[in-house]
Formats: sequence, C-alpha cells, structure tokens
Amino acid sequence: MYTPSAFRQNDLATLHREIQACRLATLISHGENGLQASHLPLLLRPEEGEYGTLYGHLARANPHARLLAEGGEALVVFSSADAYVSPSWYPAKAEHGKVVPTWNYIAVHAYGRAEVFDDAERLRNLLGELTDRHESLRPQPWAIDDAPRDYIDGMLRAIVGFALPIERLEGKWKLGQNRSEADQHGVHDGLAASLDSRDRALAQRMAD
Repeated sequence: MYTPSAFRQNDLATLHREIQACRLATLISHGENGLQASHLPLLLRPEEGEYGTLYGHLARANPHARLLAEGGEALVVFSSADAYVSPSWYPAKAEHGKVVPTWNYIAVHAYGRAEVFDDAERLRNLLGELTDRHESLRPQPWAIDDAPRDYIDGMLRAIVGFALPIERLEGKWKLGQNRSEADQHGVHDGLAASLDSRDRALAQRMAD
C-alpha cells in the first residue's frame, strides 16, 4: 500500500483497534490460477505473535481454502471510514484555485501465511467467539448452543478454519494531514455538514 509518511500509522494498539472495529475484512491470496478474494468476519487475538493473529473460516468448497493451505503469503484488507473530498471545502480554492478533488480514508493491511485447520472442537470454539462478538449488543443474543448439536456438527464439516499470524502490518490514515490547517478544518466542516452519515463518520475520525 502506497503510504506517504504524512499518512502512515505505526502505533500497534491503534492498528489493532481499527482491525477489531472492522466488521467485514477482505482476504486476498495469489496462486497458479491467479488472485482469490473472500469477504470475511475475522477475529483478532492481539496477544498471539508480534503483531497479533487473525482467525476466520471459509467454506470447505471454496477454492480459496485450498489456496490458503498451500502456505503462500496472504493479504487482509480492513477498510474503515472514507469520504469524497470536494475542492470547494478548501479555503485555498478562493485564494488561488489550484485544488482538485481527493478521497480521504482509513485502511489497515495485514500480511501473513495461514495455518488451515478442520478440528471440530477448535472450529466450534472459533465460531462461538465470532458469534458472541457480533451478538453481544443484541437484547436477546443468539448463541451457537441454541442450535441442535448434530446440526452444528454438520455445518462444521462444511467449513475449514484458519489462523493467520500477522507478519507485517501497515496503516494508512489519509485525513488531509498534508494540507494546511485551514484546509483541514474546511474539509472537516464540509463532511460534518453532509447529509450522508458516512461523511459525518469520517469527520468524526478527523476530529479524534
């Protein structure tokens, strides 16, 4: 990922928070038949390894599962808030007009080689953790034990899990840090006044 120094984020705790806040990641691998990409909810265990370890699962029938098992390097992309930036928000537009549109965003890239597993108990524990994470805010959370045991056992046979120790971690916070303070304030105010909640979300991140 091209990351000029003004946009580079190296703080591990900050990167981990961004990973954990992302609900759906993109897993990308390359094999003899080209690129494979899968969109997955993932679990981060930050205490495992130098940069943490990612856990997830794929359908056993998914060719990506076989590709992961070959042990090649994989890339996981975590995308966060993003928004179009209008040149009209820059005070510099009124001064000299030498401004163009851009896009502001936050992204984290994690690289590593996966270990694929199909042990039923290990898979069940992983699915239980993922389910608990995404059900926790519901008034009546669903739990994996709510379903019949034989039904879940059959579902487990249809998937494979993977652990991906992160070997390299990159963060890019492209929030206009290369612009003047006045231009940054102009962008923040423009986004904050938008009718689009995604724009307002990025404005909040700029203010954090």
